[in-house]
Amino acid sequence: MMIHPSYKEMLEAVNSESEDDTTPIVSSRYSIVMATAKRARQLVNGAAPTIEDAEGRKPLSVAVDEIYRGTVKILAKDGTEDA
Repeated sequence: MMIHPSYKEMLEAVNSESEDDTTPIVSSRYSIVMATAKRARQLVNGAAPTIEDAEGRKPLSVAVDEIYRGTVKILAKDGTEDA
C-alpha cells in the first residue's frame, strides 16, 4: 500500500519554501517523522487544525496534510526554520 504523500514528496514540499535554495529546511526522514508526530500530539491535545477538511480524520493524517500543504512550518529548537 502506498501512502500519499511519500516522505520524498514531504521533503520536497517543506524544502520548496526555503529562502536559500542550497540549504534545505529538512534533510532527513527522521525530521519529517518527528515534526509530524509532534503536530499530531498537538492536535490530540486540542490544537485547532489549520486545514478545512480535517473533520473526522485521524490526527496523524491531518498533521501530514498540514505539513505537506505548508500550513504548519517545521522549526528548529531555536525558532529558525530547520529540523
